Amino acid sequence: MENFITGYPGHEHEMRAALLEVLGKEKYDYFFDRFLDYFFTAADAKFFASVGLNCIRIPMNHRYFMDDMNPSVIKPEGFKLVDRIVDLCAAEGIYTILDMHTFPGGQNQGWHSDSGLHRATFWEHKDLQDRATNMWVEIAKYYAGNTWIAGYNPMNEPADPGHQRLQVWYRQVEKAIREVDPHHILWLDGNTYSMDFTGFKEVLPNCVYAIHDYATMGFPAGDPYKGSSEQKDILRKSYERKVEFMREHKVPIWNGEFGPVYASPGEENYEQINQQRYNLLGEQLSIYKRDQIHWSIWLYKDIGFQGMVYANPDSAYMKLLKPFFEKKKRLGLDKWGRDDTHVKHVYEPLIAHIKEEIPEKFQRRRYPHHWGLEGHVHRVVREMLVSELLTYEYASYFEGKSLEELDELAASFKFENCLKRDGLNKILQADAGINK
Repeated sequence: MENFITGYPGHEHEMRAALLEVLGKEKYDYFFDRFLDYFFTAADAKFFASVGLNCIRIPMNHRYFMDDMNPSVIKPEGFKLVDRIVDLCAAEGIYTILDMHTFPGGQNQGWHSDSGLHRATFWEHKDLQDRATNMWVEIAKYYAGNTWIAGYNPMNEPADPGHQRLQVWYRQVEKAIREVDPHHILWLDGNTYSMDFTGFKEVLPNCVYAIHDYATMGFPAGDPYKGSSEQKDILRKSYERKVEFMREHKVPIWNGEFGPVYASPGEENYEQINQQRYNLLGEQLSIYKRDQIHWSIWLYKDIGFQGMVYANPDSAYMKLLKPFFEKKKRLGLDKWGRDDTHVKHVYEPLIAHIKEEIPEKFQRRRYPHHWGLEGHVHRVVREMLVSELLTYEYASYFEGKSLEELDELAASFKFENCLKRDGLNKILQADAGINK
C-alpha cells in the first residue's frame, strides 16, 4: 500500500503505527480488515476482466508474512489475504503474479520499500537476504499447485549499489524456490528500479526479465507530451535501452509497471494535461504491441493519481481527509506525481548551499546516481523527515471514530463507491481488442 494510493505520507509501517496508537488494537484491526476486504472484491475482478486484461500483479508487503521481531516464523495471515484475491481473479479468468513489494532493510532507497531509510540495507546484511529467501520458499511451497498464479515476482524494483549482490540473491532465491516449486515462472526485475540490466550476465531457467517503463513526460516535472517525432524517439530509445539484455539473450520481456499520473478536476488545464498523458500511454502501448511483450499497468485503484478506478471525492474517506490531502499536495511530499510549485523557494536554497560545500565531482557519488543531489536531499528531508512527522497528523483524523464510521471510511474504496477513469480504461480496452 504505497503512500499515494491511499494518501498517507511517508511509509506504510509508520502510518500503521500511528493509526494503531490513535485507534487502539480492536479498532485498528477492524479498520484494516474492512479496508482490505473492500479494496478488491468480486466486482473489481469482474471489471478488470471486462477491460480485456487477463493478468494482475498483486503487490505484497513482507510484513504480511514475516514479523521483523520474529522473522523465522511465517505468518498464516498473509496467505489468507492473497488467497482471497487469487480466487476472486481466477473466477473471472484472471491470472495473478505475486509481487514482493517490500523487504526487511529495504531493497531500494525509495518510499515503496517501506524501510523508512534512504539506504537499501537489505544488500548489506546476508541475514536479511536469507530471511527473504526463506519467506519465498514458504510462499512457493504453498502456491506450487495453483495454476491460476502466473508466477512469482521475487523482488520489486531492486536497487543494489554494487549490482552484483542482486545477482547472487537471484541465484539463491531461484534455486531455493525450484526445490519446492519447479514449474512457476519467476519474473525478475532489473536493477536500479527495474531499469538497468548492465550487471546481468546470465539467464536463469524458466525466468522472464522485467522492466519498469515510466516516462518523465507522464509526470508534472516532465515536459508535456505533444506527440512529436523527437518525443516518440525518446520513448523508444528509453525502452530499447532497458530491453537490450533480453534481446541479446533472446528471452521474453515483461513490463511490470508503467503509466502516467493524472491531473484532478479543478487543477489548471487538467483535461488537456490528461489527454496528453492518455496519448503518451497510447504511444507506449504501440511500442509494446510492436514487440509483442507482456505488460501490467500500474495501477488498478487509488485516490485519483493513476488508478483505473479511484475513490470518489464525495466519499467519506476523501471528505474527511480533504484538508490533509490539500496540505500534502501543497508541500509536495510524495515523490510520485510531486508538484514543487509551492515549496521550490524552500528547498532550492538548501540544495544550493549543499552544492556550494560539496565538490562537484562528488555530488553524484551517492546511488542511485540518476536522482542527483537534489533527489537525495528530497528523499531525506521531504519524504522521510517531514512525511514521518505528518503521519501523526494523518492518523489524528481517525481519532474517536466508531466502528460504524471506520466501516464507512473503508467502504469508500468499494468498487460500487468508486469512480472509473474512462479515458484510461478505453485505451486499455481498445488495445485488448486489437490484440484479440
